[in-house]
Amino acid sequence: MIILRSHKELEVYKLAYKLAMDIYELSKTFPREERYSLTSQILNSSRSVPANIAEAFRKRRYAKAFVAKLSDSEGEAACPV
Repeated sequence: MIILRSHKELEVYKLAYKLAMDIYELSKTFPREERYSLTSQILNSSRSVPANIAEAFRKRRYAKAFVAKLSDSEGEAACPV
Protein backbone atom coordinates (compact mmCIF):
# COMPACT_ATOMS: atom_id res chain seq x y z
CA MET A 1 0.00 0.00 0.00
CA ILE A 2 1.34 3.41 -1.00
CA ILE A 3 0.71 6.29 1.38
CA LEU A 4 0.80 9.73 -0.17
CA ARG A 5 1.58 12.61 2.14
CA SER A 6 1.07 15.44 -0.30
CA HIS A 7 -0.62 16.25 -3.59
CA LYS A 8 2.88 17.04 -4.88
CA GLU A 9 3.61 13.30 -4.91
CA LEU A 10 0.82 12.65 -7.44
CA GLU A 11 2.07 12.08 -10.97
CA VAL A 12 -0.95 13.89 -12.42
CA TYR A 13 -0.18 16.95 -10.27
CA LYS A 14 3.46 16.95 -11.38
CA LEU A 15 2.39 16.81 -15.03
CA ALA A 16 -0.25 19.53 -14.61
CA TYR A 17 2.22 21.80 -12.81
CA LYS A 18 4.90 21.27 -15.47
CA LEU A 19 2.39 22.00 -18.20
CA ALA A 20 1.30 25.20 -16.42
CA MET A 21 4.96 26.29 -16.26
CA ASP A 22 5.46 25.43 -19.95
CA ILE A 23 2.36 27.45 -20.86
CA TYR A 24 3.66 30.39 -18.82
CA GLU A 25 6.96 30.34 -20.71
CA LEU A 26 5.19 30.01 -24.05
CA SER A 27 2.87 32.92 -23.21
CA LYS A 28 5.87 35.22 -23.10
CA THR A 29 6.06 34.86 -26.89
CA PHE A 30 2.43 35.89 -27.48
CA PRO A 31 1.72 39.23 -29.17
CA ARG A 32 1.63 42.18 -26.79
CA GLU A 33 -1.94 43.09 -27.67
CA GLU A 34 -3.08 39.66 -26.43
CA ARG A 35 -1.27 39.93 -23.12
CA TYR A 36 -4.29 41.06 -21.08
CA SER A 37 -7.09 39.16 -22.74
CA LEU A 38 -6.40 35.76 -24.27
CA THR A 39 -3.08 35.30 -22.48
CA SER A 40 -4.62 36.06 -19.11
CA GLN A 41 -7.38 33.50 -19.66
CA ILE A 42 -4.92 30.82 -20.76
CA LEU A 43 -2.65 31.41 -17.77
CA ASN A 44 -5.54 31.41 -15.30
CA SER A 45 -6.90 28.18 -16.71
CA SER A 46 -3.50 26.45 -16.71
CA ARG A 47 -2.87 27.41 -13.06
CA SER A 48 -6.33 26.26 -12.09
CA VAL A 49 -5.71 22.64 -13.13
CA PRO A 50 -2.97 21.82 -10.58
CA ALA A 51 -4.74 23.95 -7.95
CA ASN A 52 -7.94 21.92 -8.33
CA ILE A 53 -5.97 18.65 -8.20
CA ALA A 54 -4.40 19.83 -4.93
CA GLU A 55 -7.84 20.72 -3.53
CA ALA A 56 -9.22 17.34 -4.60
CA PHE A 57 -6.37 15.61 -2.77
CA ARG A 58 -7.23 17.49 0.42
CA LYS A 59 -10.92 16.56 0.07
CA ARG A 60 -10.33 12.91 -0.86
CA ARG A 61 -12.19 11.66 2.21
CA TYR A 62 -15.40 13.18 0.90
CA ALA A 63 -16.30 11.42 -2.34
CA LYS A 64 -18.61 14.08 -3.78
CA ALA A 65 -16.24 16.97 -3.01
CA PHE A 66 -13.31 14.96 -4.39
CA VAL A 67 -15.11 14.22 -7.65
CA ALA A 68 -16.34 17.82 -7.94
CA LYS A 69 -12.79 19.20 -7.70
CA LEU A 70 -11.46 16.67 -10.20
CA SER A 71 -14.32 17.61 -12.51
CA ASP A 72 -13.40 21.30 -12.15
CA SER A 73 -9.81 20.44 -13.01
CA GLU A 74 -10.85 18.46 -16.09
CA GLY A 75 -13.10 21.29 -17.18
CA GLU A 76 -10.25 23.79 -17.01
CA ALA A 77 -7.99 21.45 -18.98
CA ALA A 78 -10.58 20.72 -21.70
CA CYS A 79 -10.00 22.22 -25.10
CA PRO A 80 -12.90 24.52 -26.12
CA VAL A 81 -12.68 23.50 -29.76
